[in-house]
Amino acid sequence: MYKRFTFTLLTLVGLYNAPSFAQTSIKADDRTIAYLTQFRSDYSKRILEGKPEQLSAFYDDNIRLMVEFQKTMFGKSNVTAYHKALLTRFDTKSYSRENLEILDLGSMVVEYGIFNWKAILQKSGKEYDLSGKYQHVWKKLANGTLLLISEGWNYNERQDIADQLRFSDIPIVDVATQAHVPINTNISFELAALNRLQEATISEHDASIWSQFYADDAILYTQYHPMQKGRKAIGEYYMQHVKETPVFEKLDIRNDRIDESGIYVIEYASHIAIIRNGTFSGVFTGKDLAIWRREPNGSLKIFRHMAMYD
Repeated sequence: MYKRFTFTLLTLVGLYNAPSFAQTSIKADDRTIAYLTQFRSDYSKRILEGKPEQLSAFYDDNIRLMVEFQKTMFGKSNVTAYHKALLTRFDTKSYSRENLEILDLGSMVVEYGIFNWKAILQKSGKEYDLSGKYQHVWKKLANGTLLLISEGWNYNERQDIADQLRFSDIPIVDVATQAHVPINTNISFELAALNRLQEATISEHDASIWSQFYADDAILYTQYHPMQKGRKAIGEYYMQHVKETPVFEKLDIRNDRIDESGIYVIEYASHIAIIRNGTFSGVFTGKDLAIWRREPNGSLKIFRHMAMYD
């Protein structure tokens, strides 16, 4: 029986003649914290009430939703449709979110947290306790307003109801098969080169190099496991993880969006993995969001990272 592998998309450290950036505080101000606290409360209430459409006022028109077991969705209407489909298929008993950190990166604000959703699958009447980690990326408008440009979440454990968390009638974009960012700027060139080394590192099951992608104070919000804090813990996680990964006949990692903000780079990436494991073989895709940080020595390291399977 094929044991599905857990593998995350990253990129790697390269040489880049970058300007020197002063390290500034990324602590959010009181106004931002209050705004996101209110949104978190409103979000939980709307989920409990089954009225996700009332959240659309917070969304950017081209909001991007990246969740486990569903390909990427774009736009207010499609994001709302996904939430409504989920809340129609399941009856919600309780829902809560807890903030872990809010990062003010200048032109964008990123929030990470954990959630717990107790829900009953209407079809079977069985109750499920679904917990995981979420991320929000907000953009700042000139007037100080925040708009949600991307949301994503994954689960702490493997789910035997993955098919019930997938909706074929919701419009999606198979980002992994779409065009990547053109390699015509310094940062797109650097990330493309790092992705090539990333592909080789994962394919060769080289945990020692894999962990070197991360900053000393990085956090990996990996799927099916608790979050890993710090490069040492991430290295230990990958050391065990590579023992469970399959043979990669082909691995392609690409990005479709790159946002720069001072010493930080937000990369939206995806992968196509052609794998075999014993007599099993298959093609799988996934997506992730990584926040890179330019270190004082000029290297680019992953500061925060979350990945989701399609």
